[in-house]
Amino acid sequence: MKIGEGGKMPRGRRIVINQEIDDDWVDTFKGIDIEAIKKSRGQVEKGLSSTVAEVSRAAQELYKKGKVEQSALKKAGLLDIQEAYEYLRSKGYPISFRAFGGRIERSTIPSMKVGKKRYIAVNILNDIVNLSKQFYTVREAYEEYRKANTGMKYRAFIGRIEKSSIPSVKIGTKRLIPKDAVDALTHIARNYYSVSQALEELHRKNIMIRRNAFERRLDRGRIPHVKIGGRRFIPHNVMKELITKELALRKQGK
Repeated sequence: MKIGEGGKMPRGRRIVINQEIDDDWVDTFKGIDIEAIKKSRGQVEKGLSSTVAEVSRAAQELYKKGKVEQSALKKAGLLDIQEAYEYLRSKGYPISFRAFGGRIERSTIPSMKVGKKRYIAVNILNDIVNLSKQFYTVREAYEEYRKANTGMKYRAFIGRIEKSSIPSVKIGTKRLIPKDAVDALTHIARNYYSVSQALEELHRKNIMIRRNAFERRLDRGRIPHVKIGGRRFIPHNVMKELITKELALRKQGK
């Protein structure tokens, strides 16, 4: 059958693309080590626990001595609820006072009582800020990724997290996604085709190929691609070369 008949890809003709994929974002994604993150986090939490215990002991000693002035407690590393909230906001952490209070009530933000007032250690607040710089919540990660992949549904996104194709770690009561992972996935969504998207692009150019035949080309290394989270992706420039070569063969009528 000639190429022009039905727009099918030519049989017996091998198109090989020799482009090398050198992408720092792909390397970044593959370099994310969740076990190392968990280990590091365990050390941080151990240090926090020790520091907060020391601050608590110092605060209770001040209380026993009747020295519970705000300035003394602040010097010891404790802030009352209003001060703690303002401290977070000054560090650029986005949260409403109501949400902040709710997290304290649910103990997702640890606090302690000194006399009749509740206080929060500055170390805890700094940790909250640092975590927000390194991780997204699941909802934040989804909203960020959806900017590049508008067709992604929230349920599907959660499914990928559950299958570990999107790396995540549980810290406290929350599941968090490394920002590097989301940034890498966003880059890939903007600059690569999934297998399904690649086939759609070929079909739009009237270049017909079955999925299993296309995947055999990927298996044999004839079409450069990367594997991310168990799925294969083809760079835009590789697809451009593939389409150009396929259309050239069609033009030749071979």
